[in-house]
Amino acid sequence: MSLLAKAQRDARHLQHITPESAGWRYIGFDVWMLKEGETLTLESGDRELCLVLVAGRASVKTRKADFPGLGGRMSPFERTPPWSVYVPPQERIEVTADSSLELAVCSAPGKGTLPARVITPQEVGVEHRGKGRNQRLVHNILPDSGEADCLLVVEVYTEEGATSSWPAHKHDTPVPGQETQLEETYYHRFDPPQGFAFQRVYTDDRSLDACMAPYNHDVVMVPRGYHPVAAIAGYDSYYLNVMAGPERKWLFTWEEDHAWINHDDYPRR
Repeated sequence: MSLLAKAQRDARHLQHITPESAGWRYIGFDVWMLKEGETLTLESGDRELCLVLVAGRASVKTRKADFPGLGGRMSPFERTPPWSVYVPPQERIEVTADSSLELAVCSAPGKGTLPARVITPQEVGVEHRGKGRNQRLVHNILPDSGEADCLLVVEVYTEEGATSSWPAHKHDTPVPGQETQLEETYYHRFDPPQGFAFQRVYTDDRSLDACMAPYNHDVVMVPRGYHPVAAIAGYDSYYLNVMAGPERKWLFTWEEDHAWINHDDYPRR
């Protein structure tokens, strides 16, 4: 099965990934493109959702809550944190586009222990990671310190010609206090939009070793293994990550051969 989900071009529903279609247990991921005034109705079922306004403005209603007038950035490449909405299981959701809207719907199994809530841009943790040609800007939308049953959600910016999710790391083997088992998706966007990146997904024994070139709105699925990204010259990279697994904690293991890039030996003089 391919780990690259190509976008449905010129469609309202660009991406539709389920645990069944991905061949795993936890993550679902959808992307909707709505015109101003359109309304999308969703049912959360037995899953918790994180609705991320990738671009545009919207009003969101559930059975118990009303969140009007959300959003602000009209492109993810404004590099400002997004507005998001957490929705628990067993909810009916109405999303009305107050402008053209790019909406990501992230989902994973939920327990129904938390109420629906808005995650404002001010609540999103902002980090600058890395050095040299391995720097990135990170927006922690729903980190493991935030309230959710299963979902972890983050967005990452990588400048043209640089790498991210690097040095290579993995989170596929539960080792208490060291590594957790997490599935992951990468929803890719590029500026200018005709760009692409390279992403490799591979394991130590190379029983999985796939190299892909995701274009705008494509999704790379990471069931296990290392998963670095390289942005090509001329094209800035954005991706929205969703992670989920049996333990809601982001703990990972570096690939030993490349861990030196974290230390003073890099950048090389």
